[in-house]
Amino acid sequence: MKVLFVHNNFPAQYRNLAMALAKEPGNELVAIGAANAQMLPSVRLLKYALAGADVSTTHPFARRFDLECRRAEQVLYSLSSLAASGFAPDVILAHPGWGETLPLRTMFPKARIILYCEFFYGAEGRDLGFDPEFPTPGLDGHIGLHLKNATTLLALADCDIGVSPTSWQHSTFPTQYQNKIEIVHEGIDTSLVKPNPLARLRLPDGRELNRSHEVVTFVARNLEPLRGYHIFMRALPKILARRPKAHVVIIGGDGLSYGLAPPPGTNWKTIFLNEVRPQLDLSRVHFLGRVPYEAFLATLQLSSAHVYLTYPFVLSWSMLEAMSAGCVVIGSDTAPVREVLQHGENGILVPFHAVDELADRVSAALKDRERMQPMRDAARRHVIENFDAERVCVPRMRGLLTAEPPPPPSRRFWPGRVLPSWERRGKSGGAAAAEKSEQAPAKSGKRSGGVALAAKRVKSGRRRAAPATRADQAAPLRPPRS
Repeated sequence: MKVLFVHNNFPAQYRNLAMALAKEPGNELVAIGAANAQMLPSVRLLKYALAGADVSTTHPFARRFDLECRRAEQVLYSLSSLAASGFAPDVILAHPGWGETLPLRTMFPKARIILYCEFFYGAEGRDLGFDPEFPTPGLDGHIGLHLKNATTLLALADCDIGVSPTSWQHSTFPTQYQNKIEIVHEGIDTSLVKPNPLARLRLPDGRELNRSHEVVTFVARNLEPLRGYHIFMRALPKILARRPKAHVVIIGGDGLSYGLAPPPGTNWKTIFLNEVRPQLDLSRVHFLGRVPYEAFLATLQLSSAHVYLTYPFVLSWSMLEAMSAGCVVIGSDTAPVREVLQHGENGILVPFHAVDELADRVSAALKDRERMQPMRDAARRHVIENFDAERVCVPRMRGLLTAEPPPPPSRRFWPGRVLPSWERRGKSGGAAAAEKSEQAPAKSGKRSGGVALAAKRVKSGRRRAAPATRADQAAPLRPPRS
């Protein structure tokens, strides 16, 4: 089987599947990605270059789509080169978020396209407007948000099947497409991400932490409000005051991945650190920035309490990895976190904005570390049973490569045509005319008698249908008797 992966940051969500397919004899794997894409064994990687583009003259609503089209053009060049080499994929797996899917169906019309349906932007019930601390966009912002879905909608029309990692993320997509989308997570390598009582982490100042220490952990790709960084920082003064021996390890960059940008010349990390800096013992708060995966894994393995907060948005791998490593996860009671964490069983849920309750929960977890062991075990067990890559997720994804696409939803009539009520009820002839006349206002502004008017129309219709005689032609038609 010939398989093509298209993702600017390959392998990304396709790592586990690509590695599994690479082990199967007879498979030929190719990936197309941007300059930051990474190679995997047995996967031929084609990288494209995207030069800087000035879209200042493009209408603001269309600037994102302009950039996506420019990226699609570069992907098209890679696809053309691939086709010229004789490679015609049987299956294409692609992420629509950057416009890379635009040329796929045109270039390879016979390929089976499986779309990664990560998130569909919307103005209600999602990240936008969730946090009252930050301003919400006006009408133009809402229109711009809506247009961010343009390439995703085009990709949904082209694909054979889609895949969403969680039920809630699946629910963000338009209902008319949800029957095309399966719920399959990409999976966690639970054989690698597992508890390790001997885990150690060396801090930048030379000190070393291990499982004997009280350690609060927080992880995000970038430290920003969408992932609850500001809430976490505001809880730290109370946590550190209550637990004088606790250390806090924070992993994440200073940039912006999602959500609202900080004021020019600043970053969210510094803004919210400065807000609580006078109340913190900074000798016990350790910002590690972005770290190698081994250091990230060791941080989870020695964690006493792991905090994961998020707006209603995409579920991070780090939360599932924390559970797989046996962490006590204190997570925000938001979608899709509550889809995975069962409060009091395999984790602890707190309202996103409840700073004091978060501090209380973390302090309690640090105080009663031994009592938390059953929760740690339940967290790992839940991930193994539902998100294990090798035994659960990859086999399900592998089955979609050759499965029949879902049938289209059945409709009684073309959705663009609105049938009048008398036609929907199956009426015809005089009865239909009578009901139609009942619903239509008379020209004089008054409603005519529906039954009488229908009878007149039927009778006059019969006269027109009868053969005309000379007498009929000579004599004028008389109105029917009342």
